[in-house]
Amino acid sequence: MELSNVASKVANSPIPVIGIKSGTEPFSENAGKYSRTAICSYYKAEARGFESGHEIEDWLSAEEEGNQ
Repeated sequence: MELSNVASKVANSPIPVIGIKSGTEPFSENAGKYSRTAICSYYKAEARGFESGHEIEDWLSAEEEGNQ
């Protein structure tokens, strides 16, 4: 799946991003990043038909895309 397709799906995802109470700013930033990584990883698995054995690869790839 092309990066632009994954990014578009993550941005328009119906999966809610977990909210964190105020007063925990450093954690809330990480929670948002974690949620975006999880959603992107899910869409990578979906594009592959949820074939088992690629979970870590999907997660690391999603993290890398988020750091670009």
